[in-house]
Amino acid sequence: MFLHVQRMINEIVPDEPDPAAANALQEGLGGQFGEMRTMMQYLFQAFNFRGATGKPYRDLLYGVGTEEIGHVELIATTIARLTDGAPGYGGDPTEPLDVPGADGATPLAMALSGGNIHHYLVGAQGALPVDAAGNPWSGSYVYNSGNLVLDLLYNLMLESTGRLQKCRLYEMTDNKTARATISYLIVRDQAHENAYAKALESLGIDWGKTLPIPKTNAERFPEVKTLLDQGLHLKQFTFSADDLSEAGKIYRGEAPASVGGGRLTTEVMPEGFPMDIAAERPEEFGPGLDPDLLALVQATAELELADAEEPVKPKKAAAKKKPKVKK
Repeated sequence: MFLHVQRMINEIVPDEPDPAAANALQEGLGGQFGEMRTMMQYLFQAFNFRGATGKPYRDLLYGVGTEEIGHVELIATTIARLTDGAPGYGGDPTEPLDVPGADGATPLAMALSGGNIHHYLVGAQGALPVDAAGNPWSGSYVYNSGNLVLDLLYNLMLESTGRLQKCRLYEMTDNKTARATISYLIVRDQAHENAYAKALESLGIDWGKTLPIPKTNAERFPEVKTLLDQGLHLKQFTFSADDLSEAGKIYRGEAPASVGGGRLTTEVMPEGFPMDIAAERPEEFGPGLDPDLLALVQATAELELADAEEPVKPKKAAAKKKPKVKK
């Protein structure tokens, strides 16, 4: 079973909308090496795992795969914030329609100037399960050979390629919302590189000299350096509510010297950050709760609440019938 905690795994830093940055981030969400891929690949490897003696490896896959669900949530929410509203346009929920050209601009003009027009036509200013070119995410990306060493090798390559792309994404935008999310994912990809490198090392393969990939000296990105200074790249989360995970048998000891060393540790889960709900977008006709419908919802809720609070009246005892006496 999986539990959803209503906290974001990393803070969504506010900044102006940036549809071009949102579209670039789609590669990190629905691309071949994006967060949807890592989530599905690791979880399916865990679901299909065989061999009770290999439980620590299965638990490691479960922990990283579960964290990737949080990464999908984070990057999708970031994309939604980057497409959320047109600069200078607040919308008026009291007006049924906007007048084209009013005050010199149309509400959704930014949809035509950059990014992916489907963010506005199809997604109502939200994320889509596609890559940066608009290609739908495909389950054929998922690699699950059934061979532990092959799967771990492939996972290490996947994390390294994902980290490479996120370093490129960082260099594409100066938007604070985008960079905060990208930086967090760069550091966590490095932690997952460490996880799979340690797993391979425990099987007799030394990967310490090759990591991290790419060798970017990521500390030059200020947001990344802040997270590295906090040791975020040295932690792996188990997301094991019953504390039965044995991933700590693998994710332990010294990190590769090429990433600055340090002790690897496991924790149940990060504390997270407060999660909010985005404002309605009247120019997208979404979510479409008009005043009459809202009043009906409120009235129904009040009736249900009144019924729940009404005390239960005790039932009257049935009168006992006197037995008939035969004469």
